[in-house]
Amino acid sequence: MDKVETLLKELQLKDQFDNLEKHTQWGIEYLEKYTKFVKERSEIETNYAKQIRNLSKKYQPKKNSREEEESKYTFCRAFLTTLNELNDYAGQHEVIAENLTSQIIAELSRYLQELKSERKSHFHEGRKAQQHIESSWKQLESCKRKFERDCKEADRAQQYFEKMDADINVTKADVEKARQQAQLRQQMANDSKSDYSSYLQKFNQEQNEHYFTVIPNIFQKLQDMEEKRIERIGVCMKTFADVDRQVLPIVGKCLDGMTKAAESIEPKSDSKQVVESYKSGFEPPGDVEFEDYGQAMKRTASDTSLSNSREAKEKSAGKSKGKLWPFIKNKNKGSGPEDFSHLPPEQRRKKLQGKLDELNKDIQKEMDQRDALTKMKDVYVKNPQMGDPTSVDPRLTEIGQNIEKLQFEVQKFEGWLAEVEERMPSKSDTHRRSGLYETQNNTTVGNNCAQDRERPLSSPDGSYTEEQNSETQVKANINPNPTSTTPEFDDEFDDEEALPTIGTCKALYPFEGHNEGTIAVAEGELLYVIEEDKGDGWTRVRRNEDEEGYVPTSYVEVFLETNAKGAMTYI
Repeated sequence: MDKVETLLKELQLKDQFDNLEKHTQWGIEYLEKYTKFVKERSEIETNYAKQIRNLSKKYQPKKNSREEEESKYTFCRAFLTTLNELNDYAGQHEVIAENLTSQIIAELSRYLQELKSERKSHFHEGRKAQQHIESSWKQLESCKRKFERDCKEADRAQQYFEKMDADINVTKADVEKARQQAQLRQQMANDSKSDYSSYLQKFNQEQNEHYFTVIPNIFQKLQDMEEKRIERIGVCMKTFADVDRQVLPIVGKCLDGMTKAAESIEPKSDSKQVVESYKSGFEPPGDVEFEDYGQAMKRTASDTSLSNSREAKEKSAGKSKGKLWPFIKNKNKGSGPEDFSHLPPEQRRKKLQGKLDELNKDIQKEMDQRDALTKMKDVYVKNPQMGDPTSVDPRLTEIGQNIEKLQFEVQKFEGWLAEVEERMPSKSDTHRRSGLYETQNNTTVGNNCAQDRERPLSSPDGSYTEEQNSETQVKANINPNPTSTTPEFDDEFDDEEALPTIGTCKALYPFEGHNEGTIAVAEGELLYVIEEDKGDGWTRVRRNEDEEGYVPTSYVEVFLETNAKGAMTYI
Protein backbone atom coordinates (compact mmCIF):
# COMPACT_ATOMS: atom_id res chain seq x y z
CA MET A 1 0.00 0.00 0.00
CA ASP A 2 2.80 2.39 0.89
CA LYS A 3 4.52 1.55 -2.34
CA VAL A 4 1.44 2.43 -4.35
CA GLU A 5 0.98 5.76 -2.56
CA THR A 6 4.59 6.65 -3.14
CA LEU A 7 4.28 5.87 -6.83
CA LEU A 8 1.11 7.95 -7.04
CA LYS A 9 2.84 10.88 -5.39
CA GLU A 10 5.74 10.60 -7.81
CA LEU A 11 3.38 10.54 -10.74
CA GLN A 12 1.41 13.53 -9.44
CA LEU A 13 4.60 15.45 -8.81
CA LYS A 14 5.80 14.74 -12.30
CA ASP A 15 2.48 15.89 -13.73
CA GLN A 16 2.68 19.11 -11.73
CA PHE A 17 6.14 19.81 -13.05
CA ASP A 18 4.89 19.28 -16.58
CA ASN A 19 1.92 21.58 -16.01
CA LEU A 20 4.10 24.25 -14.45
CA GLU A 21 6.56 23.99 -17.28
CA LYS A 22 3.79 24.50 -19.83
CA HIS A 23 2.28 27.40 -17.91
CA THR A 24 5.55 29.28 -17.42
CA GLN A 25 6.41 28.78 -21.09
CA TRP A 26 3.03 30.25 -22.04
CA GLY A 27 3.74 33.18 -19.70
CA ILE A 28 7.04 33.88 -21.47
CA GLU A 29 5.35 33.68 -24.87
CA TYR A 30 2.67 36.08 -23.66
CA LEU A 31 5.32 38.52 -22.53
CA GLU A 32 6.99 38.27 -25.93
CA LYS A 33 3.60 38.90 -27.52
CA TYR A 34 3.10 42.07 -25.47
CA THR A 35 6.62 43.23 -26.34
CA LYS A 36 5.84 42.78 -30.02
CA PHE A 37 2.63 44.76 -29.56
CA VAL A 38 4.49 47.72 -28.02
CA LYS A 39 7.13 47.52 -30.75
CA GLU A 40 4.49 47.74 -33.47
CA ARG A 41 2.85 50.67 -31.67
CA SER A 42 6.24 52.42 -31.58
CA GLU A 43 6.68 51.86 -35.31
CA ILE A 44 3.21 53.29 -35.94
CA GLU A 45 4.07 56.40 -33.93
CA THR A 46 7.35 56.80 -35.82
CA ASN A 47 5.68 56.45 -39.22
CA TYR A 48 2.85 58.76 -38.18
CA ALA A 49 5.31 61.41 -37.01
CA LYS A 50 7.23 61.07 -40.27
CA GLN A 51 4.07 61.48 -42.34
CA ILE A 52 2.98 64.50 -40.29
CA ARG A 53 6.41 66.12 -40.74
CA ASN A 54 6.33 65.46 -44.48
CA LEU A 55 2.83 66.93 -44.66
CA SER A 56 3.95 70.04 -42.80
CA LYS A 57 7.03 70.38 -45.02
CA LYS A 58 4.99 69.88 -48.19
CA TYR A 59 2.71 72.81 -47.44
CA GLN A 60 5.40 75.16 -46.14
CA PRO A 61 5.63 78.28 -48.36
CA LYS A 62 8.27 78.06 -51.03
CA LYS A 63 11.25 80.41 -51.05
CA ASN A 64 10.08 82.85 -53.72
CA SER A 65 8.50 86.23 -54.16
CA ARG A 66 5.08 84.78 -53.45
CA GLU A 67 6.14 83.98 -49.88
CA GLU A 68 6.59 87.64 -49.02
CA GLU A 69 3.21 88.46 -50.50
CA GLU A 70 1.48 85.68 -48.57
CA SER A 71 3.03 86.80 -45.29
CA LYS A 72 0.96 89.98 -45.47
CA TYR A 73 -2.32 88.14 -44.91
CA THR A 74 -3.37 86.98 -41.47
CA PHE A 75 -4.91 83.75 -42.75
CA CYS A 76 -1.63 82.84 -44.49
CA ARG A 77 0.33 83.55 -41.31
CA ALA A 78 -2.21 81.51 -39.33
CA PHE A 79 -1.78 78.57 -41.69
CA LEU A 80 2.01 78.84 -41.42
CA THR A 81 1.70 78.81 -37.62
CA THR A 82 -0.56 75.75 -37.87
CA LEU A 83 2.07 73.98 -39.98
CA ASN A 84 4.80 74.81 -37.46
CA GLU A 85 2.64 73.64 -34.56
CA LEU A 86 1.84 70.48 -36.50
CA ASN A 87 5.56 69.89 -36.91
CA ASP A 88 5.99 70.18 -33.13
CA TYR A 89 2.99 67.89 -32.71
CA ALA A 90 4.76 65.29 -34.87
CA GLY A 91 7.81 65.67 -32.63
CA GLN A 92 5.75 64.57 -29.63
CA HIS A 93 4.77 61.39 -31.41
CA GLU A 94 8.46 60.77 -32.01
CA VAL A 95 8.98 61.23 -28.26
CA ILE A 96 6.26 58.63 -27.64
CA ALA A 97 8.01 56.17 -29.95
CA GLU A 98 11.39 56.79 -28.29
CA ASN A 99 10.00 56.36 -24.78
CA LEU A 100 8.14 53.19 -25.72
CA THR A 101 11.37 51.78 -27.12
CA SER A 102 13.59 52.76 -24.20
CA GLN A 103 11.21 52.30 -21.28
CA ILE A 104 9.27 49.20 -22.36
CA ILE A 105 10.71 47.36 -25.35
CA ALA A 106 14.34 47.45 -24.21
CA GLU A 107 13.41 46.62 -20.61
CA LEU A 108 11.14 43.74 -21.57
CA SER A 109 13.72 42.31 -23.98
CA ARG A 110 16.31 42.27 -21.22
CA TYR A 111 13.84 40.87 -18.69
CA LEU A 112 12.80 38.10 -21.06
CA GLN A 113 16.36 36.85 -21.23
CA GLU A 114 16.61 36.87 -17.44
CA LEU A 115 13.21 35.19 -17.10
CA LYS A 116 14.12 32.39 -19.48
CA SER A 117 17.40 31.79 -17.65
CA GLU A 118 15.70 31.78 -14.24
CA ARG A 119 12.96 29.43 -15.39
CA LYS A 120 15.51 27.04 -16.84
CA SER A 121 17.47 27.07 -13.58
CA HIS A 122 14.39 26.33 -11.43
CA PHE A 123 13.19 23.44 -13.55
CA HIS A 124 16.69 22.01 -13.72
CA GLU A 125 16.82 22.07 -9.93
CA GLY A 126 13.41 20.43 -9.73
CA ARG A 127 14.34 17.68 -12.15
CA LYS A 128 17.57 17.06 -10.26
CA ALA A 129 15.69 16.69 -6.96
CA GLN A 130 13.18 14.42 -8.61
CA GLN A 131 15.92 12.25 -10.09
CA HIS A 132 17.61 12.04 -6.68
CA ILE A 133 14.50 10.85 -4.90
CA GLU A 134 13.81 8.37 -7.66
CA SER A 135 17.37 7.02 -7.35
CA SER A 136 16.97 6.71 -3.56
CA TRP A 137 13.72 4.93 -4.07
CA LYS A 138 15.37 2.41 -6.40
CA GLN A 139 18.15 1.76 -3.91
CA LEU A 140 15.58 1.23 -1.19
CA GLU A 141 13.76 -1.23 -3.39
CA SER A 142 17.01 -3.06 -4.07
CA CYS A 143 17.78 -3.33 -0.33
CA LYS A 144 14.30 -4.56 0.34
CA ARG A 145 14.46 -7.25 -2.35
CA LYS A 146 17.85 -8.41 -1.05
CA PHE A 147 16.48 -8.62 2.48
CA GLU A 148 13.53 -10.61 1.19
CA ARG A 149 15.76 -12.96 -0.78
CA ASP A 150 18.14 -13.52 2.15
CA CYS A 151 15.21 -14.27 4.46
CA LYS A 152 13.93 -16.89 2.05
CA GLU A 153 17.38 -18.43 1.73
CA ALA A 154 17.73 -18.51 5.53
CA ASP A 155 14.35 -20.23 5.83
CA ARG A 156 15.30 -22.85 3.29
CA ALA A 157 18.71 -23.43 4.99
CA GLN A 158 16.98 -23.82 8.38
CA GLN A 159 14.46 -26.26 6.97
CA TYR A 160 17.24 -28.28 5.32
CA PHE A 161 19.20 -28.39 8.61
CA GLU A 162 16.18 -29.58 10.52
CA LYS A 163 15.54 -32.28 7.91
CA MET A 164 19.14 -33.46 8.00
CA ASP A 165 19.13 -33.44 11.80
CA ALA A 166 16.02 -35.66 11.91
CA ASP A 167 17.35 -38.17 9.40
CA ILE A 168 19.23 -41.00 11.21
CA ASN A 169 20.93 -42.08 8.06
CA VAL A 170 22.79 -38.77 7.66
CA THR A 171 26.23 -38.55 9.12
CA LYS A 172 27.06 -36.20 11.87
CA ALA A 173 29.39 -34.25 9.59
CA ASP A 174 26.60 -33.60 7.11
CA VAL A 175 24.32 -32.45 9.85
CA GLU A 176 27.00 -30.07 11.15
CA LYS A 177 27.53 -28.73 7.68
CA ALA A 178 23.81 -28.12 7.26
CA ARG A 179 23.66 -26.37 10.63
CA GLN A 180 26.53 -24.07 9.73
CA GLN A 181 24.90 -23.25 6.41
CA ALA A 182 21.64 -22.41 8.17
CA GLN A 183 23.44 -20.11 10.61
CA LEU A 184 25.26 -18.41 7.75
CA ARG A 185 22.04 -17.73 5.86
CA GLN A 186 20.44 -16.46 9.02
CA GLN A 187 23.34 -14.07 9.55
CA MET A 188 23.08 -12.83 5.98
CA ALA A 189 19.36 -12.26 6.43
CA ASN A 190 20.00 -10.31 9.60
CA ASP A 191 22.61 -8.16 7.82
CA SER A 192 20.22 -7.49 4.94
CA LYS A 193 17.53 -6.57 7.42
CA SER A 194 19.87 -4.17 9.11
CA ASP A 195 20.87 -2.56 5.77
CA TYR A 196 17.30 -2.33 4.63
CA SER A 197 16.22 -0.77 7.90
CA SER A 198 18.93 1.86 7.88
CA TYR A 199 18.40 2.75 4.19
CA LEU A 200 14.66 2.90 4.71
CA GLN A 201 15.17 5.38 7.49
CA LYS A 202 17.48 7.41 5.24
CA PHE A 203 15.03 7.29 2.36
CA ASN A 204 12.18 8.46 4.53
CA GLN A 205 14.22 11.44 5.64
CA GLU A 206 15.15 12.29 2.05
CA GLN A 207 11.60 11.83 0.91
CA ASN A 208 10.32 14.04 3.69
CA GLU A 209 12.88 16.66 2.81
CA HIS A 210 12.04 16.30 -0.88
CA TYR A 211 8.31 16.80 -0.50
CA PHE A 212 8.33 19.28 2.35
CA THR A 213 11.43 21.34 1.65
CA VAL A 214 13.08 20.93 -1.75
CA ILE A 215 10.03 20.77 -3.99
CA PRO A 216 8.08 23.47 -2.09
CA ASN A 217 11.11 25.75 -2.38
CA ILE A 218 11.30 25.14 -6.13
CA PHE A 219 7.58 25.71 -6.51
CA GLN A 220 7.86 28.89 -4.47
CA LYS A 221 10.63 30.16 -6.73
CA LEU A 222 8.53 29.39 -9.77
CA GLN A 223 5.59 31.16 -8.17
CA ASP A 224 7.72 34.21 -7.37
CA MET A 225 9.05 34.20 -10.91
CA GLU A 226 5.52 34.08 -12.31
CA GLU A 227 4.33 36.86 -10.03
CA LYS A 228 7.28 39.04 -11.05
CA ARG A 229 6.46 38.41 -14.70
CA ILE A 230 2.82 39.41 -14.18
CA GLU A 231 3.86 42.44 -12.13
CA ARG A 232 6.31 43.49 -14.84
CA ILE A 233 3.57 43.33 -17.46
CA GLY A 234 1.39 45.54 -15.27
CA VAL A 235 4.20 48.08 -14.82
CA CYS A 236 4.77 48.14 -18.59
CA MET A 237 1.07 48.66 -19.24
CA LYS A 238 1.07 51.60 -16.85
CA THR A 239 4.19 53.00 -18.51
CA PHE A 240 2.46 52.52 -21.85
CA ALA A 241 -0.26 54.92 -20.72
CA ASP A 242 2.14 57.29 -18.93
CA VAL A 243 4.22 57.73 -22.09
CA ASP A 244 1.18 59.19 -23.82
CA ARG A 245 0.17 61.20 -20.79
CA GLN A 246 3.60 62.84 -20.51
CA VAL A 247 3.31 64.49 -23.93
CA LEU A 248 -0.29 65.63 -23.51
CA PRO A 249 0.67 69.06 -22.07
CA ILE A 250 2.90 69.83 -25.04
CA VAL A 251 0.35 68.41 -27.47
CA GLY A 252 -2.22 70.63 -25.78
CA LYS A 253 0.05 73.65 -26.29
CA CYS A 254 0.40 72.75 -29.96
CA LEU A 255 -3.37 72.58 -30.31
CA ASP A 256 -3.74 75.83 -28.37
CA GLY A 257 -1.25 77.41 -30.76
CA MET A 258 -3.34 76.27 -33.72
CA THR A 259 -6.48 77.63 -32.11
CA LYS A 260 -4.80 80.95 -31.29
CA ALA A 261 -3.53 81.20 -34.88
CA ALA A 262 -7.04 80.60 -36.21
CA GLU A 263 -8.47 83.23 -33.86
CA SER A 264 -5.85 85.76 -35.03
CA ILE A 265 -7.27 85.79 -38.57
CA GLU A 266 -8.66 89.25 -39.38
CA PRO A 267 -10.80 89.28 -42.53
CA LYS A 268 -11.01 93.07 -42.64
CA SER A 269 -7.27 93.46 -42.32
CA ASP A 270 -6.71 90.96 -45.13
CA SER A 271 -9.21 92.70 -47.37
CA LYS A 272 -7.44 96.01 -46.73
CA GLN A 273 -4.17 94.36 -47.74
CA VAL A 274 -5.77 93.33 -51.03
CA VAL A 275 -6.97 96.89 -51.60
CA GLU A 276 -3.53 98.24 -50.72
CA SER A 277 -1.78 95.73 -53.00
CA TYR A 278 -3.88 96.42 -56.08
CA LYS A 279 -4.73 100.11 -55.56
CA SER A 280 -3.95 101.82 -58.87
CA GLY A 281 -3.97 105.48 -57.85
CA PHE A 282 -6.03 106.49 -60.90
CA GLU A 283 -8.58 109.25 -60.44
CA PRO A 284 -12.22 108.37 -61.03
CA PRO A 285 -13.49 109.75 -64.35
CA GLY A 286 -15.43 112.99 -64.38
CA ASP A 287 -19.09 113.34 -65.19
CA VAL A 288 -20.15 112.41 -68.70
CA GLU A 289 -21.29 115.47 -70.60
CA PHE A 290 -24.72 115.60 -72.13
CA GLU A 291 -24.59 115.42 -75.89
CA ASP A 292 -27.53 117.05 -77.60
CA TYR A 293 -28.15 115.32 -80.91
CA GLY A 294 -31.18 117.54 -81.54
CA GLN A 295 -29.01 120.57 -82.33
CA ALA A 296 -26.23 120.73 -84.83
CA MET A 297 -22.96 121.77 -83.21
CA LYS A 298 -21.93 125.27 -84.18
CA ARG A 299 -18.37 125.28 -85.19
CA THR A 300 -16.38 127.11 -87.84
CA ALA A 301 -15.28 124.50 -90.34
CA SER A 302 -11.59 124.33 -91.15
CA ASP A 303 -10.03 123.30 -94.40
CA THR A 304 -10.14 119.63 -93.42
CA SER A 305 -13.56 119.63 -91.74
CA LEU A 306 -16.80 118.08 -92.99
CA SER A 307 -20.40 119.16 -92.51
CA ASN A 308 -21.59 120.23 -89.04
CA SER A 309 -23.90 117.27 -88.67
CA ARG A 310 -21.14 114.89 -89.55
CA GLU A 311 -18.79 116.76 -87.21
CA ALA A 312 -21.18 116.25 -84.30
CA LYS A 313 -21.60 112.58 -85.10
CA GLU A 314 -17.89 111.91 -85.44
CA LYS A 315 -17.10 114.13 -82.42
CA SER A 316 -19.40 112.08 -80.22
CA ALA A 317 -17.86 108.92 -81.60
CA GLY A 318 -14.43 110.25 -80.73
CA LYS A 319 -15.54 111.02 -77.20
CA SER A 320 -16.96 107.62 -76.62
CA LYS A 321 -13.84 106.01 -77.92
CA GLY A 322 -11.63 108.23 -75.80
CA LYS A 323 -13.22 106.82 -72.67
CA LEU A 324 -11.92 103.38 -73.53
CA TRP A 325 -8.23 104.30 -73.43
CA PRO A 326 -7.57 103.46 -69.76
CA PHE A 327 -8.79 99.91 -70.37
CA ILE A 328 -6.69 99.03 -73.41
CA LYS A 329 -4.04 96.47 -72.55
CA ASN A 330 -0.42 97.31 -73.13
CA LYS A 331 1.02 95.21 -75.93
CA ASN A 332 4.57 95.70 -74.70
CA LYS A 333 5.41 92.44 -72.96
CA GLY A 334 8.26 91.92 -70.55
CA SER A 335 9.36 93.33 -67.23
CA GLY A 336 8.53 96.93 -68.21
CA PRO A 337 10.64 100.09 -68.21
CA GLU A 338 13.16 100.88 -65.51
CA ASP A 339 11.01 103.58 -63.91
CA PHE A 340 7.97 101.24 -63.72
CA SER A 341 5.98 103.72 -65.76
CA HIS A 342 3.90 100.83 -67.11
CA LEU A 343 2.29 100.43 -63.69
CA PRO A 344 -0.58 102.37 -62.12
CA PRO A 345 0.48 105.27 -59.85
CA GLU A 346 0.12 103.54 -56.50
CA GLN A 347 1.81 100.33 -57.68
CA ARG A 348 4.53 102.38 -59.34
CA ARG A 349 5.16 104.28 -56.12
CA LYS A 350 5.52 101.01 -54.19
CA LYS A 351 7.91 99.57 -56.77
CA LEU A 352 10.03 102.72 -56.77
CA GLN A 353 10.13 102.78 -52.97
CA GLY A 354 11.14 99.11 -52.89
CA LYS A 355 13.87 99.76 -55.46
CA LEU A 356 15.16 102.67 -53.37
CA ASP A 357 15.30 100.48 -50.29
CA GLU A 358 17.31 97.88 -52.19
CA LEU A 359 19.72 100.51 -53.51
CA ASN A 360 20.21 101.99 -50.05
CA LYS A 361 20.99 98.53 -48.66
CA ASP A 362 23.53 97.99 -51.45
CA ILE A 363 25.11 101.37 -50.71
CA GLN A 364 25.36 100.50 -47.03
CA LYS A 365 27.06 97.21 -47.86
CA GLU A 366 29.56 98.93 -50.12
CA MET A 367 30.25 101.55 -47.45
CA ASP A 368 30.81 98.85 -44.85
CA GLN A 369 33.30 97.17 -47.17
CA ARG A 370 35.01 100.49 -47.79
CA ASP A 371 35.31 101.16 -44.05
CA ALA A 372 36.74 97.70 -43.47
CA LEU A 373 39.29 98.10 -46.26
CA THR A 374 40.21 101.56 -44.98
CA LYS A 375 40.93 100.13 -41.55
CA MET A 376 42.97 97.35 -43.12
CA LYS A 377 44.96 99.90 -45.10
CA ASP A 378 45.66 101.91 -41.92
CA VAL A 379 46.91 98.73 -40.27
CA TYR A 380 49.21 98.07 -43.24
CA VAL A 381 50.51 101.65 -43.09
CA LYS A 382 51.34 101.34 -39.41
CA ASN A 383 52.67 97.78 -39.77
CA PRO A 384 54.18 97.33 -43.25
CA GLN A 385 55.28 93.79 -42.46
CA MET A 386 51.60 92.77 -42.39
CA GLY A 387 50.93 93.84 -45.98
CA ASP A 388 51.27 96.41 -48.75
CA PRO A 389 48.90 99.39 -48.25
CA THR A 390 48.74 100.03 -52.00
CA SER A 391 47.29 96.56 -52.60
CA VAL A 392 44.01 97.78 -51.14
CA ASP A 393 43.72 100.86 -53.37
CA PRO A 394 42.26 99.14 -56.47
CA ARG A 395 39.50 97.63 -54.44
CA LEU A 396 38.79 100.96 -52.69
CA THR A 397 38.60 102.67 -56.06
CA GLU A 398 36.21 100.02 -57.36
CA ILE A 399 34.00 100.36 -54.28
CA GLY A 400 34.00 104.15 -54.64
CA GLN A 401 32.84 103.84 -58.24
CA ASN A 402 30.14 101.39 -57.19
CA ILE A 403 28.92 103.80 -54.52
CA GLU A 404 28.79 106.65 -57.04
CA LYS A 405 26.79 104.52 -59.45
CA LEU A 406 24.40 103.45 -56.73
CA GLN A 407 24.00 107.04 -55.50
CA PHE A 408 23.26 108.12 -59.05
CA GLU A 409 20.63 105.40 -59.28
CA VAL A 410 19.17 106.54 -55.95
CA GLN A 411 18.90 110.12 -57.21
CA LYS A 412 17.23 108.91 -60.37
CA PHE A 413 14.67 106.78 -58.55
CA GLU A 414 14.10 109.49 -55.92
CA GLY A 415 13.26 111.89 -58.75
CA TRP A 416 10.77 109.44 -60.20
CA LEU A 417 9.29 108.79 -56.76
CA ALA A 418 8.93 112.50 -56.01
CA GLU A 419 7.22 113.00 -59.34
CA VAL A 420 4.78 110.16 -58.69
CA GLU A 421 3.99 111.35 -55.16
CA GLU A 422 3.45 114.87 -56.46
CA ARG A 423 0.93 113.58 -58.97
CA MET A 424 -0.78 111.15 -56.63
CA PRO A 425 -4.41 112.28 -56.21
CA SER A 426 -5.64 113.00 -52.72
CA LYS A 427 -9.14 112.19 -51.58
CA SER A 428 -9.97 115.86 -51.20
CA ASP A 429 -8.93 116.57 -54.82
CA THR A 430 -11.13 113.95 -56.46
CA HIS A 431 -14.14 116.13 -57.18
CA ARG A 432 -12.09 119.26 -57.77
CA ARG A 433 -10.03 117.62 -60.50
CA SER A 434 -13.09 116.73 -62.50
CA GLY A 435 -13.20 120.41 -63.43
CA LEU A 436 -9.46 120.95 -63.65
CA TYR A 437 -9.46 122.64 -67.04
CA GLU A 438 -11.55 125.82 -67.21
CA THR A 439 -12.31 127.87 -70.28
CA GLN A 440 -10.40 131.12 -70.64
CA ASN A 441 -10.74 133.87 -73.29
CA ASN A 442 -7.05 134.77 -73.30
CA THR A 443 -3.98 132.55 -72.86
CA THR A 444 -0.53 133.82 -71.99
CA VAL A 445 2.76 132.15 -72.64
CA GLY A 446 3.82 132.92 -69.07
CA ASN A 447 1.13 130.60 -67.70
CA ASN A 448 2.29 127.87 -70.02
CA CYS A 449 5.92 128.24 -68.95
CA ALA A 450 4.99 127.83 -65.31
CA GLN A 451 4.22 124.22 -66.08
CA ASP A 452 7.03 123.42 -68.51
CA ARG A 453 8.32 120.51 -66.43
CA GLU A 454 5.02 118.64 -66.15
CA ARG A 455 4.77 115.10 -67.48
CA PRO A 456 1.69 113.02 -68.36
CA LEU A 457 0.23 111.01 -65.51
CA SER A 458 -0.80 108.07 -67.62
CA SER A 459 -0.86 106.82 -71.19
CA PRO A 460 -4.05 105.95 -73.05
CA ASP A 461 -3.74 102.29 -72.14
CA GLY A 462 -3.52 102.98 -68.39
CA SER A 463 0.28 102.86 -68.19
CA TYR A 464 2.94 105.45 -67.52
CA THR A 465 5.19 106.85 -70.20
CA GLU A 466 8.90 106.28 -69.75
CA GLU A 467 10.66 109.41 -68.51
CA GLN A 468 13.98 110.52 -66.96
CA ASN A 469 14.80 112.53 -63.90
CA SER A 470 15.68 115.76 -65.71
CA GLU A 471 15.02 117.42 -69.03
CA THR A 472 18.55 116.63 -70.18
CA GLN A 473 18.04 112.92 -69.53
CA VAL A 474 14.73 113.00 -71.38
CA LYS A 475 16.27 114.53 -74.45
CA ALA A 476 19.21 112.13 -74.35
CA ASN A 477 16.95 109.10 -74.49
CA ILE A 478 14.54 110.27 -77.21
CA ASN A 479 15.14 110.14 -80.93
CA PRO A 480 14.99 113.75 -82.13
CA ASN A 481 13.82 112.64 -85.55
CA PRO A 482 10.07 112.01 -85.27
CA THR A 483 9.93 110.26 -88.62
CA SER A 484 12.16 107.42 -87.29
CA THR A 485 9.56 106.45 -84.72
CA THR A 486 6.83 104.16 -85.95
CA PRO A 487 3.70 104.92 -83.90
CA GLU A 488 1.11 102.27 -83.17
CA PHE A 489 -2.46 103.23 -83.93
CA ASP A 490 -5.55 101.79 -82.39
CA ASP A 491 -7.76 99.73 -84.62
CA GLU A 492 -10.47 102.36 -84.27
CA PHE A 493 -8.57 104.69 -86.62
CA ASP A 494 -8.66 102.20 -89.50
CA ASP A 495 -12.26 102.61 -90.55
CA GLU A 496 -12.91 106.05 -89.03
CA GLU A 497 -13.34 109.09 -91.24
CA ALA A 498 -11.15 112.12 -90.56
CA LEU A 499 -12.38 114.33 -87.70
CA PRO A 500 -12.49 118.10 -88.19
CA THR A 501 -9.79 120.22 -86.61
CA ILE A 502 -10.82 122.31 -83.64
CA GLY A 503 -7.51 124.09 -83.08
CA THR A 504 -3.76 123.80 -83.20
CA CYS A 505 -1.03 122.86 -80.75
CA LYS A 506 2.72 123.12 -80.38
CA ALA A 507 4.82 120.30 -78.89
CA LEU A 508 6.74 121.54 -75.84
CA TYR A 509 8.64 118.25 -75.42
CA PRO A 510 9.46 115.33 -77.67
CA PHE A 511 7.19 112.32 -77.22
CA GLU A 512 8.03 108.88 -78.62
CA GLY A 513 4.51 107.41 -78.57
CA HIS A 514 5.35 103.76 -77.94
CA ASN A 515 1.90 102.81 -76.73
CA GLU A 516 -0.93 101.82 -79.01
CA GLY A 517 -3.04 104.76 -80.20
CA THR A 518 -0.37 107.41 -79.52
CA ILE A 519 1.61 109.40 -82.05
CA ALA A 520 5.27 110.45 -81.88
CA VAL A 521 6.00 114.18 -81.99
CA ALA A 522 9.16 116.25 -81.97
CA GLU A 523 9.78 119.27 -79.77
CA GLY A 524 8.45 122.46 -81.44
CA GLU A 525 6.35 120.54 -83.98
CA LEU A 526 2.98 122.11 -84.92
CA LEU A 527 -0.04 119.81 -85.08
CA TYR A 528 -3.80 120.04 -85.57
CA VAL A 529 -6.11 119.33 -82.63
CA ILE A 530 -9.05 117.10 -83.55
CA GLU A 531 -10.25 116.16 -80.05
CA GLU A 532 -9.71 118.07 -76.84
CA ASP A 533 -8.71 116.62 -73.46
CA LYS A 534 -11.65 114.86 -71.77
CA GLY A 535 -10.08 114.94 -68.33
CA ASP A 536 -7.91 111.85 -68.84
CA GLY A 537 -4.74 113.85 -69.65
CA TRP A 538 -4.68 113.11 -73.42
CA THR A 539 -5.33 115.24 -76.50
CA ARG A 540 -5.99 113.82 -79.96
CA VAL A 541 -3.96 115.46 -82.71
CA ARG A 542 -3.27 115.04 -86.42
CA ARG A 543 -0.06 115.58 -88.37
CA ASN A 544 -1.52 115.02 -91.82
CA GLU A 545 -4.41 113.13 -93.33
CA ASP A 546 -2.82 109.73 -92.55
CA GLU A 547 -1.12 110.30 -89.17
CA GLU A 548 -3.14 111.03 -86.05
CA GLY A 549 -3.19 109.84 -82.45
CA TYR A 550 -3.04 110.86 -78.80
CA VAL A 551 -0.32 112.88 -77.06
CA PRO A 552 -0.07 113.87 -73.39
CA THR A 553 -1.86 117.16 -72.83
CA SER A 554 1.00 118.39 -70.64
CA TYR A 555 3.44 117.90 -73.54
CA VAL A 556 1.69 120.38 -75.85
CA GLU A 557 0.45 123.94 -75.85
CA VAL A 558 -3.11 123.87 -77.25
CA PHE A 559 -4.89 126.77 -78.98
CA LEU A 560 -8.57 126.09 -79.61
CA GLU A 561 -10.50 128.20 -82.05
CA THR A 562 -12.52 130.97 -80.38
CA ASN A 563 -15.82 129.67 -81.64
CA ALA A 564 -15.11 126.12 -80.39
CA LYS A 565 -16.07 126.25 -76.71
CA GLY A 566 -14.01 129.39 -76.21
CA ALA A 567 -10.28 129.83 -76.29
CA MET A 568 -8.57 127.15 -74.12
CA THR A 569 -4.92 126.64 -73.34
CA TYR A 570 -3.41 123.37 -72.01
CA ILE A 571 0.13 122.76 -70.94
